[in-house]
Amino acid sequence: MHAWPASEVPALPGQGRDLRIHDTATGGLVTLDPGPVARIYVCGITPYDATHMGHAATYNAFDLVQRVWLDTKRQVHYVQNVTDVDDPLLERAQRDGLDWVALAEKETALFREDMTALRMLPPRHYIGAVEAIPGIVPLVERLRELGAAYELDGDVYFSVGSDPNFGKVSGLDAAAMRLLSAERGGDPDRPGKKNPLDPMLWMAAREGEPSWDGGSLGRGRPGWHIECVAIALDHLGMGFDVQGGGSDLAFPHHEMGASHAQVLTGEFPMAQAYVHAGMVALDGEKMSKSKGNLVFVSRLRRDGVDPAAIRLTLLAHHYRADWEWTDQVLQDALDRLGRWRAAVSRPDGPPAEALVEELRAALTNDLDAPAALAAVDRWAALQEERGGTDIGAPGVVSRAVDALLGVAL
Repeated sequence: MHAWPASEVPALPGQGRDLRIHDTATGGLVTLDPGPVARIYVCGITPYDATHMGHAATYNAFDLVQRVWLDTKRQVHYVQNVTDVDDPLLERAQRDGLDWVALAEKETALFREDMTALRMLPPRHYIGAVEAIPGIVPLVERLRELGAAYELDGDVYFSVGSDPNFGKVSGLDAAAMRLLSAERGGDPDRPGKKNPLDPMLWMAAREGEPSWDGGSLGRGRPGWHIECVAIALDHLGMGFDVQGGGSDLAFPHHEMGASHAQVLTGEFPMAQAYVHAGMVALDGEKMSKSKGNLVFVSRLRRDGVDPAAIRLTLLAHHYRADWEWTDQVLQDALDRLGRWRAAVSRPDGPPAEALVEELRAALTNDLDAPAALAAVDRWAALQEERGGTDIGAPGVVSRAVDALLGVAL
């Protein structure tokens, strides 16, 4: 599966700084010190509807991570999946009388268009669940050989008790985990499971649903968590730098995935930091496809909204914060974009070297994008009030905003 084209990232003067970021597993800030190649895995979409602002906010956060690393002159090995077979996709296709494969391809293509418009840097590897099945089956078989998996009516489950580090990603107690499991795709009340929290690794073929040859597992399709584990281990290996996604993935998805990988490899941890973006609400409730309270990136683009303003709307909120989309937050971003473009359109301006360092300081401090925007606002205000004599300054500002914030002025 192919990703989307990359926009050029301008090189900036000076030296970038190492990133300090909030790690869900420890509950505090950690300083990441990758090698020459920084490794990041970000969980992708289930393509049964278009990209909404909640998605965009999540991928914007991890785009900033990449840009901070690139500013340190590191390479970035970024991997993202597409869950192109799963219950929500099949249910949507059946509801609308669509072929599930065609639906997945259509929505994945639209997602690529949205990411391109928003100048999100693409992953090096963009892998669908279906194409990952040949690598998933051996992992499930290996977990079974290790005594970490068991069969229930043809389905194969992972035993969370097989991982002594289970629970260290989310830090939740068993009661909270059980509630979230029921809400987020688990089946804690299924009779016969060793532990209510045990997640499915391989679902035996159901009548009328797609299935694949699972070797000794029989025909079926993979569970949600093992999909990402197989892709991450194949392309990044164990102990990669950042596991990313929305805050609703900390449990069960990232918790379960970490346990799968740790039992398979005998190593801990799966990732050096678990980084989670906040949720975006509309009309007082989290945007979700099940509720239908969505603001779509593609719809805004069709209405003529500049993608740079959409991105500035996202950047105006700290990536870990939960916030609400309103017409006003978009208008604020449009106004800001106009001020910035006017400021860099002049032939000279106030010196910009200090601004570049302010941007670096803000972003390396847990991706504090609002502080970065405020720094550019101050430079633009000086430009409007007094102008300046530094002929190169507007160009430096334009390149810095592009390189570090992904906004083309």
